Amino acid sequence: MAENALREMMGHRKVKLGHLVAEFATPGIGHILKAAGCDFVFFDMEHSGFGMETLKSAIRYFEAADLPAMVRVPSHDTHFIARAMDMGVEGLIVPMVGNADQVRRIVSAMKYHPAGGRGVALQIAHDRYRPGGVADKFTAANRRTAFIALVETAEGVDNVDSIATAEGVDCLWVGHFDLSVSLGIPGEFGHPTFTAAMDKVVAAAKRHGKSLGRLVGNVQQGIEVHDQGFDFVCYQGDIWLLYEALADAVGKLREGCAKAGAR
Repeated sequence: MAENALREMMGHRKVKLGHLVAEFATPGIGHILKAAGCDFVFFDMEHSGFGMETLKSAIRYFEAADLPAMVRVPSHDTHFIARAMDMGVEGLIVPMVGNADQVRRIVSAMKYHPAGGRGVALQIAHDRYRPGGVADKFTAANRRTAFIALVETAEGVDNVDSIATAEGVDCLWVGHFDLSVSLGIPGEFGHPTFTAAMDKVVAAAKRHGKSLGRLVGNVQQGIEVHDQGFDFVCYQGDIWLLYEALADAVGKLREGCAKAGAR
């Protein structure tokens, strides 16, 4: 896999399609997603319960499959950010980014000197256990790692321009459900207040030349958000996709078998 694959993707606005993993961190998951045509994977530690040992293994699965991975850590805590980076995270997603000061603290925790103050650990998972000079290691790590700011609060929308222009931000990501809650209209994605907030984030991403991403629940929604300006489109999550496919098939099988038995 190219060392800077995710950041290279963020250098253009062609559509990039991915999938969220929150349950099935199995050895084959990277290869399955790659074979299905995914360009990236969104690995969620915030709502999944995945710990650092699971993350460390999952990153190796994605590397083996040549599948760039972005990882959502549970919080802004340096403890989570720095350890995730040491495990080899390429794209870091941090929830509830509300202002540029938060961005600066996050970037400091994830980047090495001179871009940040990340604690030094070399020839471990993040640099694939390879030896090398300190200066070269710092440069390579800083060039490789991307920061995806998760805008999912009213504060984040209000400050989206300063977030987008803060040093180290490569991509804006809309957390649509939490955003609707923060705006006081839980789940009302067609509400004028929500659509106005979305328009503001889309405009900021375009104005400042940043990639833009979000999760979608179906194909049509994915096409629609891409038309709005989203270039990272994350289709569904592993739990919900399995549930929907299985529930549909089981329901049809049960109905068909009942009809056959009645004949």
